[in-house]
Amino acid sequence: MAFLCVCSTLQRGQPNHQVLRDGAQGSAAFWARGCTLEPYRLVIAGEHNIPWLLHLPGSGRRVEGEVYAVDERMLRFVDDLESCPTLYQRTVLRVQLLEDRAPGTEEPPAPTEEQCFVYSTTTFPPEWAQLPHYDSYDSEGPHQLRYNPRENR
Repeated sequence: MAFLCVCSTLQRGQPNHQVLRDGAQGSAAFWARGCTLEPYRLVIAGEHNIPWLLHLPGSGRRVEGEVYAVDERMLRFVDDLESCPTLYQRTVLRVQLLEDRAPGTEEPPAPTEEQCFVYSTTTFPPEWAQLPHYDSYDSEGPHQLRYNPRENR
């Protein structure tokens, strides 16, 4: 098992969350909400309003997401979904856990850190670094940049 922190469309209530719920693709169990320890830029860009975590450590905001315990099969499936390593690169970041762990687990200690995989990109147009950036993502958020799912493209 590995920890995966998702910061955009794979979160609960977002357009691609069903991927993590589909047991046919592997195992993903919600662990906790989390926040990157270091600031990054989470932007919405491109003609399909795709959220991108720009790999610019130290620039932007601490980005919130959800941490899942995933098996290798699910990790490979999400790699394919995220077009890794072409569009996104899977990297390891330190994430601060922000809340109790999932129901049914032992009572956790005070918020702690985990090493988590995240999907970020190092290959982006330079002007994206100047776009408005967010500390969390919601496809229906006040930014009015609604995500266009793959099946509609």
